[in-house]
Amino acid sequence: MKKVLVATEKPFAPIAIKGIREVIEAAGYQLELLEKYTAKEQLLQAVADADAIIIRSDIVDAEVIDAAKKLKLVVRAGAGYDNIDLAAATAHGICAMNTPGQNANAVAELAIGLMIYAQRNMYNGASGTELRGKNLGLHAYGNVARAVARIAEGMGMNIYVYDPYTSQEAVSANGHTKVDTVQELYSTCNIVSLHIPATPETKQSIGRDLVGAMPKGALLVNTARKEVINEPELLALMSERTDIKYFTDIAPAALEDFKNCQGRFFAPPKKMGAQTAEANINAGIAAARQIVAFFENGDERFRVNK
Repeated sequence: MKKVLVATEKPFAPIAIKGIREVIEAAGYQLELLEKYTAKEQLLQAVADADAIIIRSDIVDAEVIDAAKKLKLVVRAGAGYDNIDLAAATAHGICAMNTPGQNANAVAELAIGLMIYAQRNMYNGASGTELRGKNLGLHAYGNVARAVARIAEGMGMNIYVYDPYTSQEAVSANGHTKVDTVQELYSTCNIVSLHIPATPETKQSIGRDLVGAMPKGALLVNTARKEVINEPELLALMSERTDIKYFTDIAPAALEDFKNCQGRFFAPPKKMGAQTAEANINAGIAAARQIVAFFENGDERFRVNK
């Protein structure tokens, strides 16, 4: 009998676990839960005889993979997967997957909420500005960005896109405008919403040159990854341009320094982009279904490592 481990320091909702269990046990597999664990050793022990593992923001590094002698599949319930050591997984013949699109609406609604919160001056009673008629730049055009665009269109915003991996035809088909360069995106848009992954090419890439090119009253919204922000450059720029705002659901490394930008910076204590009941359920059950499809049919459609 195959064993599927759900290892979540931040657990799924009970209703999500119920759905995961139904999918896994219907396939004749065993489900084991490791929830709210407090030490890595607990994860190393639990994964030792697992055939597959479902994680959220939990770290599956080379040490975890070395300890998982039977592991064939790790599924990150969510879009990002930089918490998995892909090279180590590949070296051990382990397939790594994510569950793209399952959290998209939750993150998109949060991004729009941050825009409203920022433009209305954090609800401090002072006169703010509306989103209607503003140019919204989407830096990358994946599932979350497209969900943001759908909501923003309903609010009367103009949508601009920079994504070198998406065709002009795909963007135009949705009624949006694709720009040729990332510099054009930032110089054109009042608000830019980040949806890029943290890769060697994107880390530290959002800084003075790009944000500084934005029009007066600029707002940068980041529901992607904090690693893509060049924090020293952005902090220096915000000290010079007091019209710039930075709103994110990921606390920066230089959190206390950003807090000095009072009224122009916001971040909750914990990342909350996918923290809705619906996203929690969708991503967990999708992960379970992908595991069954992998073992029963060899389905690797959502594989993210080579």
